[in-house]
Amino acid sequence: MSNTFDKSQRFYDAIYRSKDYAGEARKLKQFIAAYKRSEGNSLLDVACGTGGHVPYLVDDFAYEGLDLDPEMLALARARFPEVPFHVGNMLDFSLGRRFDVVTCLFSSIASAKTVPGLDQAIATMAGHLVPGGVLLISRFFSPEEWFPVHPHAVFVDEPDLKLARINVSGQEGTVAILDFHYLVGTPEGVEHFTERHELGLFTDEEYRHAFTAAGLKVAQDPEGIVGRGLYIGTPANA
Repeated sequence: MSNTFDKSQRFYDAIYRSKDYAGEARKLKQFIAAYKRSEGNSLLDVACGTGGHVPYLVDDFAYEGLDLDPEMLALARARFPEVPFHVGNMLDFSLGRRFDVVTCLFSSIASAKTVPGLDQAIATMAGHLVPGGVLLISRFFSPEEWFPVHPHAVFVDEPDLKLARINVSGQEGTVAILDFHYLVGTPEGVEHFTERHELGLFTDEEYRHAFTAAGLKVAQDPEGIVGRGLYIGTPANA
């Protein structure tokens, strides 16, 4: 799995400033309350990025974050120095302990890219659940839902930051291709750079197989947290 945010980390929070982290955390708590059967409150947020959900989860959970990108985690640690953050790949991380809740939000699971990667990532996260715990995965688009050759743009207009991120969506087999072009203006000058994001387009059957192969019962909510749907896994022997 490649590190897709390899140049834009310092602009990530500005790009997603309008994201409703509070509302997403509120919905997430409702799903946790409905499915979690363990008595603890430990939570591992896989692919946590810069920790946008932290302020809305730390009051209810013993929150820890994990991300592949050290620079993302450096930003998260600067904002929340009291929170444990771990560098790790969702495919094969091992923290040596288990959690009551494991989450992978914002369609980050698509970074697994392939079906074997999806299976491995779900198995790794499931292996970090306590009995009675719950795994919550926000899904990405399926192959049938993805529309390639469509232009997208995000603009940031702040006093010391002007940014445009533009791409035309593509597809190679069952992988979505996002070649982002950034034009960024700061007091230091203007720069242009690109990033390539390759994201797996998984079917409902593939998601469900990954959960069951990992020893989890699986439920699916079509709306989920951000409208793309949510898979909820609980240990089959719980």
